Amino acid sequence: MSSETQKADLSSLRINRNAPESNGSGTPKRNLILYSSLGGVLIILAAFFVFGGGVSSTEQVETATASITYPSQANTVLTANGYVVAQRKAAVASKGTGRLEYLAVIEGDRVTKGSILGRIEDSDVQAALGQAKAGLVVAKAVLDQSQAELDDAKSNFRRQKTLSDQGLVSKAEFDVANARYKRAVAQVTSSKASVTFAEAGVRSAEVQVENTIIRAPFDGTVLTKSADVGEVITPFGAAAGSRGALVTLADMSSLEVEADVSESNIEKITVNQPCEITLDAIAEKRYRGFVHKIVPTADRAKATVLTKVRFENRDDRVLPEMSAKIIFLSKELEKDAENVTPKISVPLSAVTSRNGKKVVFILRGERVTEVSIVTGDLIGSSVEVQQGLSVGDKVVLRPSERLSSGSKVALAK
Repeated sequence: MSSETQKADLSSLRINRNAPESNGSGTPKRNLILYSSLGGVLIILAAFFVFGGGVSSTEQVETATASITYPSQANTVLTANGYVVAQRKAAVASKGTGRLEYLAVIEGDRVTKGSILGRIEDSDVQAALGQAKAGLVVAKAVLDQSQAELDDAKSNFRRQKTLSDQGLVSKAEFDVANARYKRAVAQVTSSKASVTFAEAGVRSAEVQVENTIIRAPFDGTVLTKSADVGEVITPFGAAAGSRGALVTLADMSSLEVEADVSESNIEKITVNQPCEITLDAIAEKRYRGFVHKIVPTADRAKATVLTKVRFENRDDRVLPEMSAKIIFLSKELEKDAENVTPKISVPLSAVTSRNGKKVVFILRGERVTEVSIVTGDLIGSSVEVQQGLSVGDKVVLRPSERLSSGSKVALAK
């Protein structure tokens, strides 16, 4: 190809920027490009507002959580927090002073009234008891001797009296026999007193020996152990390094929940009022109870009144000092109500109707999902949800008519 031909071809491709705008065949093409660009922008904007929700479509909502509810909550009058306390509790110690030589229990052991918990050294009091018993034996022997002397003096007195009445003995001989008889009577009386004294001494020594034995004052469970073998036990623990108590014992059958009820709410509580007790340590179990006592005094610092609630169906898992929640009820629970399967519930205001079905809107991220549910009984201001929800689901309260599945929402502040 010649150089002239190449120049001619290239010149045909050059754009003339100074040429006037033509209304000919180029106009529809440029308009098509313009309209296509504008249409694309409109489509993008429409998609943003339809699928993205747009700023103006974000709805402010309030939410609640689907939670476990028990039937008793419909009858709740008041709730209060407290602790499990043993009403019968004792720090058991020895009445005597000595070194602990035997320990029979540890924490958690169950004991019966009178059973031996421990024993301190008793060699000194055992010796005193032996001495007292020996003294009693001597006193009884003296009494026997005095009794024999009395019998002989009595026989001689009767014989001398008969002879004196017959005039066969002198009055002086009769007086001697009479005096001997009276001395024998006095000696027997003295000997009997000595025996009584010796017996008292033996009982005193036995008490001292018994004081070295530490016994359970009532049926209960050992909560704490305060001393070990070899340590000195004193009644008051005054000596340095000594222990005042051996163990702390509690009667588990006397466990009650003590709760502080506000003065402003105490009029809602009455003796024997039914209650439901839940323990933080045993969250799945609900215990039936009743108000046993309202202590007739207020705590001025806390403005509360101490209320004691007794268990009706306590088990061995309930322990002293556990934290508890008391639900005071307006009426008695039905039989075995504490064993009824708990129900999932949501506030009644979260349930709405769509196309003849009951639905709720579950919040997931920033959007809501419409879920059909099956409702059950009303529980106060909530309603049971038999199907469709799980515990922990967040539902929208008072959903508006324009709220639908996929809508973007924001939590109301």
